[in-house]
Amino acid sequence: MIAYLEQFVSESESNTKLQEAEEDGNNNNKKIVLCREMELQGSIDFDCNNSASSNFSEACKDFGGLNQSRPLGVIKPVGTDDLVRVIRSVISSSSSSSSSSSNNNLTVAVRGNGHSINGQAMTDSNGLVILMREINPQIQIVTRNHHNSWSNGGCGSGGGDVFVDVGGGVLWEDVLLHCYYSAGLAPRSWTDYLGLTVGGTLSNAGISGQAFRYGPQTSNVTELEVVTGKGEIVTCSENQNSELFFSVLGGLGQFGIITRARILLQPAPHMVRWIRMVYSEFDDFTNDAELLTTRAECDSFDYIEGFVFVNSDDPVNGWSSVPLSPNKLFDKNRIPKTAGPVLYCLEVALHYRNGDNVDTIDKVASKMTGRLRFIKNLQFELDLSYVEFLLRVKQQEEEAKANGIWDNPHPWLNLLISKKDISGFNQTVFKKILKDGIGGPMLIYPLLKTKWDARTSVVLPEGEIFYLVALLRFHLPMGPSVQDMITQNQEILQCCTKQGFDFKLYLPHYRSDDQWRSHFGNQWSRFVERKARFDPMAILAPGQKIFSRNSNPLL
Repeated sequence: MIAYLEQFVSESESNTKLQEAEEDGNNNNKKIVLCREMELQGSIDFDCNNSASSNFSEACKDFGGLNQSRPLGVIKPVGTDDLVRVIRSVISSSSSSSSSSSNNNLTVAVRGNGHSINGQAMTDSNGLVILMREINPQIQIVTRNHHNSWSNGGCGSGGGDVFVDVGGGVLWEDVLLHCYYSAGLAPRSWTDYLGLTVGGTLSNAGISGQAFRYGPQTSNVTELEVVTGKGEIVTCSENQNSELFFSVLGGLGQFGIITRARILLQPAPHMVRWIRMVYSEFDDFTNDAELLTTRAECDSFDYIEGFVFVNSDDPVNGWSSVPLSPNKLFDKNRIPKTAGPVLYCLEVALHYRNGDNVDTIDKVASKMTGRLRFIKNLQFELDLSYVEFLLRVKQQEEEAKANGIWDNPHPWLNLLISKKDISGFNQTVFKKILKDGIGGPMLIYPLLKTKWDARTSVVLPEGEIFYLVALLRFHLPMGPSVQDMITQNQEILQCCTKQGFDFKLYLPHYRSDDQWRSHFGNQWSRFVERKARFDPMAILAPGQKIFSRNSNPLL
């Protein structure tokens, strides 16, 4: 009798699973028909036969290598109109009374160059991934003259502010090369790695060593073209459709797809004096970094960053990671006997032009570093072109690809930490948890809140000065496992929470409503209201796990 019942239950479960599979198949067929009815100028690849196309392989993973998810389809649009058709078709399918409720949960994820690290630009079998790299690839320099009219051209075409209009899927390195070599111009604010799309970094913030002076990239864009979650093409700026403009900047892709950005330009230097200085004491390092960060522009450097490294001969994490050229050696005998398990490096750069006298550059650099408290004779310098300096990580990328480690998992952790807690973070995290390094850079440098616009969707710690801490782990064959690295990241976050540190995740990734509410704090209601206004059905950016797909408005 028991055996009979077991067999009956097994058969019943099998029939139920078969029925569910058939329903899933029917729903997928409906979605595929829907996608084909969009009448796109571009192409769509479907996952109906476990597709192995390059588009699908691309859309199923990201740079972090920690998540894999197969979407229903991958769309390669030709222009902005294709994006509108996709969004409106998804909305139409949800609004149609003939559509089954299971067909109302289609989502849309946007993928730039695939450098998300926790599945933020991915979706599942109920979603579509839009590849942005080839949409609106134009890069055009424009000038606003003193009468507020616009013209194409460069510095000599009107005597006013100069900008570049660029598609959201264009890489920053292409923006640099076009502006620099065609007009001797460049954007003011960068990221360390320029193989990222314009729309991607503007959806987060975009931070590098120039942000202390000019703010993040979100503070250096004056106009956007956006396709909202309602399928509308909207041009927005500080003075035109401003709520959408500030919502999208740092909005994690939740409110619209950036299809064009107008970015402020300035005359570009020809050369860079790149300097690294080593510290044994954390307070000396942070005091000097903050001093340079808050000095007047004429009395400081043009780029300020820093990093932590291991006080040992470890070839990846230790002394050898500091010198800027192979013919310069790190003299460990200069390190004080009282130094701890980790040391600190302040990294700065001074811009100059080809016609500038080298002796003058030497004097200016010496004057700026003269009162700093780094370890004497542990200073490294290198002169290189401006373009070479900005593309310095690209060289490392090429070396990592040649070594076969570039595509390895990257369990990165990026934090913004209030100045009042950065010393405690050093004591509990750098000196204890990370005293042996992480197999990659451990960046740390101060930023100024006054350079950030509070109207954007970015959330920051309290206080005028806060620090970026970026733990850029590479999974190395002989190093810790990926899971061990993830576990250590969680240990760091738990430590910060337990110690009561004021911090925010940069490139945030959470999996619960409570965590997202905590992240946004008193800005949560504003974020939700913006979502309800610009993407009421929660179609966009499902990989962020902030809002659930719903056929009804959020509010």
